[in-house]
Amino acid sequence: MRITISGSPGSGTTTLGRRIADKFGFKYVSAGEVFRALAKERNMELADFGRLAKQNPEIDKDIDASQKKIGEESDDIIIEGRLAGWMVENADLKVYLYASEKCRSERIAERENRTVEEAYNLTIEREKCEAGRYMEYYNIDIADYSPYDIVISSETFGVDELYAVIETAVNSLKK
Repeated sequence: MRITISGSPGSGTTTLGRRIADKFGFKYVSAGEVFRALAKERNMELADFGRLAKQNPEIDKDIDASQKKIGEESDDIIIEGRLAGWMVENADLKVYLYASEKCRSERIAERENRTVEEAYNLTIEREKCEAGRYMEYYNIDIADYSPYDIVISSETFGVDELYAVIETAVNSLKK
């Protein structure tokens, strides 16, 4: 089974993706973690690395191609990333998590030890940069949820409830 989990920064995709992978014994691959690792290797903030990626499209394209290849050629895998639902066309289940900018900024501020205002500003800048790149590179409107089977609020529902929805969907698909 192939499952993609997508959503904006701070929406909980990593938390949910890891939970599903652990519970089902699936492999877990995160495009965001790869992107963050590359930024860290260069001692750059995510927003700065995003601007670099905008100047050098090969950064995104390499990550995206790798994600697509791994996702489409693997079984029992969770692919988590902003474009996962678009890139892994043969996924059995495509999930999109959303939450308000306020909620996501609070989560990001907590995990990155920033002020909420700082997290908000950096997140909005990052999202605009990413949206422009995705449209330019792939003609993908990141605000279009049509590829997804499940679109659900991670602000309304906690990780346990989100997991329960996904578990039900996975068990239904296995029948």
